[in-house]
Amino acid sequence: MKYSDSSSRRLGVATVGIGGAVATTAAAGVQLLRAGHPEARQGLPLDALPDRLTRGLVSYDDLVFRGWDFYGDDLAAATRAHDVLTTGQYEAAREALSAVTPWPAVADERFCRGVTGDHYVATDSLAEAVERVRADLRRFRKEEALDGLVVLNLASTERAADLDAPELQHADAFADALVEGSEAISPAMCYVWAAIEEGVPYVNFTPSPAAEVPAIIEHAEEQGVPVAGKDGKTGQTFLKTVLAPGLRDRALEVDGWFSTNILGNRDGEALRDDDSLESKLGTKGSVLDQILGYRVEDHVVDISYYRPRGDNKEAWDNVDLVGFLGQKMQIKVNFLCRDSILAAPLAIELVRLADFAGREGERGAQEQLSVFFKSPMTRSREAAPTHALPEQQRALVTWLEEHAAADDGPPVVENGKAEVAANGAA
Repeated sequence: MKYSDSSSRRLGVATVGIGGAVATTAAAGVQLLRAGHPEARQGLPLDALPDRLTRGLVSYDDLVFRGWDFYGDDLAAATRAHDVLTTGQYEAAREALSAVTPWPAVADERFCRGVTGDHYVATDSLAEAVERVRADLRRFRKEEALDGLVVLNLASTERAADLDAPELQHADAFADALVEGSEAISPAMCYVWAAIEEGVPYVNFTPSPAAEVPAIIEHAEEQGVPVAGKDGKTGQTFLKTVLAPGLRDRALEVDGWFSTNILGNRDGEALRDDDSLESKLGTKGSVLDQILGYRVEDHVVDISYYRPRGDNKEAWDNVDLVGFLGQKMQIKVNFLCRDSILAAPLAIELVRLADFAGREGERGAQEQLSVFFKSPMTRSREAAPTHALPEQQRALVTWLEEHAAADDGPPVVENGKAEVAANGAA
């Protein structure tokens, strides 16, 4: 299929957790980009690709952020509290951010005990909660005169779900379970179901069980809606998926890999709850064996909340290796990073890609977006995801190349040589 026209396309980003550090950083970054701040283009992975591959994507300038949050503070107040931006950046974005106030969120303390606020929707049933989210999406589209919408989940981590529960296996059973008020259905699942019902692409940047639920994948495929997730690959796991393929290709055996993290933002606070922490560790700990092709028995992953650090995350890794002649070696990595500075640009790019996928007729799990996730979705439940970052990047670029080639049109034969039609030249 050829590219849909993306010129001056006003795209709404309906964000779950709009008042969080990642969401406010993303919204502020887009505002700074509009204002001509050159640093706002740094760290955007797709901005570095050839224009020919990305010309079908909506412009960064045309993203409109709104969304839901447990806290009712406007985005300027929330941004100031998270303390991610410099003073100059905050002042440049403050006026635009202060005009955005979160919508009341869908809440269920059983699924996320670590972060609770008083700005939530009071509903009598899960079905009503879904309808409230759908109404918010329709209102957003109308009030902002949007050409398209994407739902982006940046909320705090929910506890792990039983993906084998009967009501989560098929779309019909899930729809019935919404009416019956099944305890297996979480707020994150309500948001993605509402998005699909409205024909809106969905991105899960969190470890919360949502789009990968079998019933939800089935519904997305039936309705022709792309869904992607889960858990954005930003810091420690990003480096792990860069290093591990190199160690594999050089036949250096990984004898053990110890990873620990400290962070003090709202995401870290949510992970103080053991159930939410289990969801996060599940996505961080699954990558090594798939990349290396063997089980690393001593692969330890630890995350600790440390309030004074705020958004300044520290990730420390020790890797024990065995090389030629059985000689032992070590690698030590200490990544002092900014959690939201790494995550926000990935979330922005995923929104643009999900919108493009929807316009290009993609449906269901978007496997080609795996490069952005710790626990990427696959189109088949039986298929194991690819975790090695170089291989994931090739899959994304190949997908973009295929759409670019379709847009270029068939080759034109002139003077015995095949050439690309002039109207498709990059």
